[in-house]
Amino acid sequence: MTKTTLTRRSVVLGAATTLATPALLRAQSTDAFPDSEPAIRDRVPVRRNTSSFQMQRWQDHFDALGKGCLLADITSRAVHYWGPDGSTYLLFPSSVPMSEELTRRGYSRIVRKAENPRWTPTANMRERDPSLPDFMEGGPGNPLGTRAMYLDWPAYLVHGTHDTRKIGRQSSSGCIGLYNEHVEQLYPLVQIGTQVRLL
Repeated sequence: MTKTTLTRRSVVLGAATTLATPALLRAQSTDAFPDSEPAIRDRVPVRRNTSSFQMQRWQDHFDALGKGCLLADITSRAVHYWGPDGSTYLLFPSSVPMSEELTRRGYSRIVRKAENPRWTPTANMRERDPSLPDFMEGGPGNPLGTRAMYLDWPAYLVHGTHDTRKIGRQSSSGCIGLYNEHVEQLYPLVQIGTQVRLL
């Protein structure tokens, strides 16, 4: 026959188990799973934002690769990049303009690039928020993040952001935002003259 020794640890664990038993039983009760709610197996699956992570073909948007192609899909909040070599393809989640009024769609191209870009708020931004500075040097707190690629449309950019909450949301004043690590990966690949489409 085995001799059982009663220790302080076994008493504390036994008491905790005894006190927790009613809560565990309540969690397993039938009201946790109401009969009026349809079973998950009977529900139609909901597809949320799946298109943003589906590969696209550059041929559906551009006539030729040229120096490369960049597609900013505003609806699915994704940026697609195809390199001039025909084999490089990158896909990133992005932020998009806050409203349709701030959104510009169509074809453009990259005309300038900057590391740790300086930010100058537009007149419209300053009208919406008079507390904005006249300009801000690159670095932490700068809304353009660590890299910026300027389109031939004034004040429209593809840039990074230090505020990662913005990615995947309607949060910009017209630009397309990427996580800093993604824009840093994209930046050396994108050449001046790269074709851009905002769709």
